[in-house]
Amino acid sequence: MGVADLADYPWDAVAPYAERARAHPDGIVDLSVGSPVDATPPVVADALRAATDAHAYPLTMGTPALRTAIVEWYERRRGVPGLTAANVLPTVGSKELVALLPLLLGLGPADVVVHPRAAYPSYEVGARLVGAAPLSSDVPADWPAETRLVWLNSPGNPDGRVLDVAQLRAAVARARELGAVLASDECYAELGWAAPWDADPIPSALDPRVTDGSLDGVLSVYSLSKQSNLAGYRAAFLAGDAQIVARLLTARKHLGLMLPAPVQAAMVIALGDDAHVAAQKERYRARRALLKPALEGGGFRIDASEAGLYLWATEGRDAWESLGRLADLGILAGPGHFYGSHFPQHVRLSLTAPDERIAAAAERLAQIS
Repeated sequence: MGVADLADYPWDAVAPYAERARAHPDGIVDLSVGSPVDATPPVVADALRAATDAHAYPLTMGTPALRTAIVEWYERRRGVPGLTAANVLPTVGSKELVALLPLLLGLGPADVVVHPRAAYPSYEVGARLVGAAPLSSDVPADWPAETRLVWLNSPGNPDGRVLDVAQLRAAVARARELGAVLASDECYAELGWAAPWDADPIPSALDPRVTDGSLDGVLSVYSLSKQSNLAGYRAAFLAGDAQIVARLLTARKHLGLMLPAPVQAAMVIALGDDAHVAAQKERYRARRALLKPALEGGGFRIDASEAGLYLWATEGRDAWESLGRLADLGILAGPGHFYGSHFPQHVRLSLTAPDERIAAAAERLAQIS
């Protein structure tokens, strides 16, 4: 299978619902894709501007300053001490890594790639790209002997589910038993809402309580798109097993997958400044506090959604029908069908809309009967 064999891009199917939502007299409230709408922090934008004399090719492995910033961030924010420059690697956003990891690891038709039951589509795309078999499963005991890559996603997209230390330990242990690489997509980890994650840090798969101090076979993937409003910068990175990181670095050098030098400089500043992250989290907290009860008052049940940027909601009917009912209110959501076959009655609603649009959505939801 090759790129030409991939299915049509799923979001194209939402276009008719977007047109219905735009017809609302007060305009559309787009809660579908989840692209950040708030300003890039000035301290980060200033760092990008100061680094625009980028006449030389950037380092695929990242500058020493960036690798140091990633190492320090993992210890300070994720509770992962002891990393070195050999354990980290910047990526051109996280989506390209998610989709390309099976290829970069040399997987093929004899292999299985496990991903969550409620899953971002790129996990399956990466498996199909190399002819591997994707398997949606949240139960480590069910992962077959042919498994060579396991994707975790905590907090989850679309469902906001958080895996605690015990769940992460079980997943890592099973992956090691199978000889599989475990890659944990953790890019919403700064956005915990429900107890205990409103107070306790969301654990990483690299946490020593999970790994027993060994990084063998384990990777963590992170992005600054959401916590720092840097989606347009394509600023992300991975960390973990130094031998796997070295393999990925070699492959990425051959493919020219290098992060632009000005972006690397901006990432150093973003990773070192916790204040802007806390401020952005409070913006999302306020939006969630308005949207969640409005959805519940409109007849939706909110499942999981204990962290992350989305509300995972159902009114007990097919997601396309719910999408149409919301579109008639001028609200655009994402259908659960996009996130696997297990949640056909759920819709995903993003917190990434301006405050005024979130308030408009809450007012319109009060009209549901």
